[in-house]
Amino acid sequence: MARGDAPEDDYHLVGTSFFILGLGTLLPWNFFITAIPYFQARLAIVNVTGEPSGANLTSPGDAFNFNNWMTLLSQLPLLLFTLLNSFLYQCVPERVRILGSLLGILMLFVLTAVLVKVDMSPRLFFSITMASIWFINSFCAILQGSLFGQLGAMPPMYSTLFLSGQGLAGTFAALAMLMSMASGVDAQTSALGYFITPCVGILISTGCYLSLSHLEFARYYLDKKAPHPQAYELETRAELLQADEKNGFSGSPQKAMLALEPEPEKEPKPGKASVPAVLRKIWMMALCIVLVFTVTLSVFPAITAMVTSSRGPGKWSQFFNPICCFLLFNTMDWLGRSLTSYFLWPDRDGRLLPLLACLRFLFVPLFMLCHVPERSHLPILFPQDACFITFMLLFALSNGYLVSLTMCLAPRQVLPHESEVAGALMTFFLALGLSCGASLSFLFKSLL
Repeated sequence: MARGDAPEDDYHLVGTSFFILGLGTLLPWNFFITAIPYFQARLAIVNVTGEPSGANLTSPGDAFNFNNWMTLLSQLPLLLFTLLNSFLYQCVPERVRILGSLLGILMLFVLTAVLVKVDMSPRLFFSITMASIWFINSFCAILQGSLFGQLGAMPPMYSTLFLSGQGLAGTFAALAMLMSMASGVDAQTSALGYFITPCVGILISTGCYLSLSHLEFARYYLDKKAPHPQAYELETRAELLQADEKNGFSGSPQKAMLALEPEPEKEPKPGKASVPAVLRKIWMMALCIVLVFTVTLSVFPAITAMVTSSRGPGKWSQFFNPICCFLLFNTMDWLGRSLTSYFLWPDRDGRLLPLLACLRFLFVPLFMLCHVPERSHLPILFPQDACFITFMLLFALSNGYLVSLTMCLAPRQVLPHESEVAGALMTFFLALGLSCGASLSFLFKSLL
């Protein structure tokens, strides 16, 4: 909800810019991981029989344990740099952090695209690739933390648009994977297209960020001197009253108390935001996002990518996992993130949100008991394709909605000058959840 004297977002240019920025933050990584066939071919080594090991390579983890190292080196820098971004964000100007991260990601993907046509030993290529993964995720952590900090000063709708853009990035990657499989082109050509696409996406994202300083609506909210505690409090009250009326509680006690509560005569001048003080205000949102991503990364894609169709060989079996795992997850995740544009339930004062986050742990045994042929311990209780599709629908939808909900509610629990710290902290706990989930995935996979 915009403040009473705020300008209009003409032609929704600010909303579109934040949507594209959200798309740009995850587009590089999603396109990176869809180029697995390319990495398999480049990392193939000659085995003892003299045959290329990449000729019959079926798993990206077969060469140099690529999949395991890729997961590890993507989560560790994300966790490290989000932590540094939370405490040291005041040391580096916001504009430098955002533009520097975008430039760094662009340069790394240009390098990766160039390497497609450069011949080198598998070991050297593996080392360069792992270094690129480390630095790309480091820049992404700084970029996301800074953008979430800006979104904390914007109306909640813009956080939803940003998160919807992030969710759509995965859908683009999944569609690119399917198009590559259907086209029949070689892995090198596919990889070149993959790495050029995110380069273009980063350039467009950079242009969108630079345009914000020329849009009056964005300047009104992002100017650090514009928000005042009293104005913020009035805006928050209006949001709460509107939410009550929208939900049919026009005469709620909350409305009456807000109407009767007197305004303070003087507002203290906002001081420097304290990380412990902000954390005390948003700890529940932080806990929820850790739980959500711990569940998601513990089974996706480590377990879900192993599920196959029970119908036997054929075209459907070939496209079953790309469609029912990757495309379905990313599409429903994006839909879940978009739902917060229409309602925010449960609200920030409720205790139901942590319960919903904990209930998602039920998806772990459900996916582990689906049709995964390569198993040693657990039985298959849900061999039907329909069971896996149903689980994936609910799994992805709940992930997108709960992530978007927590990221939208967290900045609304702090004062305006604390919003950037809140955004950076939420990004850190997001990374913590990803790291916990990635670590648990090795355990759950061993239990199959």
